[in-house]
Amino acid sequence: MLKRTIFLAPLVSWFLACSSPEETPTPTVTAGGNAGEAGASPTNKAPAEWDRPVTPPSDSEAESKRASCGYQKGALPAETLGQSTPMGKEIPIDHILVVMMENRSFDHYFQKAPEKGIPVDVAPTDFSNPDPTGKPVKIFRDNVYCIADPAHGWTAVHKQENGGRMDGFVTTNTGDGEHLTCGPLTGLKGDRAMSYYEEEDIPFTYFLARNFSVADRYFCSVLGPTWPNRMYLYAASSFGRTANEFPENVEATIFDQLEARGVSWKVYRTTTPGFAIMLDTYLKFKDRVVSIDAYHADAAAGTLPQVAFVDPGIAREGYDQSDEHPPAIMEVGQNWLGKVVDSLAKSPQWSRSAMFITYDEHGGFYDHVVPPKACPPDDRTDPKADPPVGFDQLGIRVPMMVVSPFAKKGYVSHTVFDHTSIVRFIQARFTLPAMSNRDANAAAPFDMFDFTSPPSLTPPTIPIPTVDPAKLAACKELCQ
Repeated sequence: MLKRTIFLAPLVSWFLACSSPEETPTPTVTAGGNAGEAGASPTNKAPAEWDRPVTPPSDSEAESKRASCGYQKGALPAETLGQSTPMGKEIPIDHILVVMMENRSFDHYFQKAPEKGIPVDVAPTDFSNPDPTGKPVKIFRDNVYCIADPAHGWTAVHKQENGGRMDGFVTTNTGDGEHLTCGPLTGLKGDRAMSYYEEEDIPFTYFLARNFSVADRYFCSVLGPTWPNRMYLYAASSFGRTANEFPENVEATIFDQLEARGVSWKVYRTTTPGFAIMLDTYLKFKDRVVSIDAYHADAAAGTLPQVAFVDPGIAREGYDQSDEHPPAIMEVGQNWLGKVVDSLAKSPQWSRSAMFITYDEHGGFYDHVVPPKACPPDDRTDPKADPPVGFDQLGIRVPMMVVSPFAKKGYVSHTVFDHTSIVRFIQARFTLPAMSNRDANAAAPFDMFDFTSPPSLTPPTIPIPTVDPAKLAACKELCQ
């Protein structure tokens, strides 16, 4: 029992916080494994069916079938993504890294980006939500930086989305939320959910959008809180969970798949590793968890694994934490993220790498885009959910950027993605089947890459943001 409580204390705190053109059909191909590639494990124990012959569908056929949830668990990427999508070793990326930050919506971070030449879809300048009296609350620039954490539980998020009206962000946060002990009293008002930041506040995010690729139709995977959303990144399902609760009967995870295929992988943690929310999976693979210092050392030495999850300081929320989860000052997270990207850019492995940077969920902050329908991953439900479980709709929109020598510079993808889209990219590269019906029908973000003429084989100089000590001192005073 002692082993099962190693990360329980911080996890309890986290619980409380928290078209491509068509081509002539291609001939049958064989999927092929990856053991023996540079950095791979010498053991490939993948089932033979993972390497079955596949006749890829046309792009339009694949897109239509995904839209109707026509693919099922076990489908290979070559069977679902279309014939023009590269597969396996055709993808010139040997190292895939995933960074998942915390609790920020797309509009909340990119509201002013179009004014700075970044053509993303953001809310109209007069976008508002009503307060409990019906008075409209317009969007505004936040200048507190360490506001109380807005509400983002299952019930609250469904009220925020409100049947596509996207008008419940203020009312659900009026006198409610999480970590209400931090921030000024005025910061506890529901108005705080309508706040946004500008480039001066989050310069590194804007740098990434200008120099690499950003997606403005990337949604978190479920209209709910942190844990269920992170489970979709690790397993393409929350196994019926709608709250920050440990799942039961966890089936396949991306870690199990990588292990079976003989793909090398690690989880680099700053505090608690994100996948510890699936406790049994963590206990099985805890020897793959190493420190964030090891990430920087591995990047410098050119010994990064084929797949890596690089985690900021999650599960111990505070004004000075690096995951950007309120009440954290964004500058701390921007500084942490800058260092992570800088280490990759300077690594001898840069030329064959891709890093996906996203956020687990919107954290209760406003967004104007109605989340689209989604394919339920399985038939598991949560009898305690209010409103009842469907898992047939994506969550609120969040930022997602791709950092890679192959990432199109300044490109904005308008394709609908969710966390399982990153999973599907990993599966396409290493020939892994879908873990659920959700990732089976997910689009993968290949449109964000140019594999023919990579724009950044020589990476740009990475500007690492500094942290204003005055902001730290002010927030320390507010959050004591």
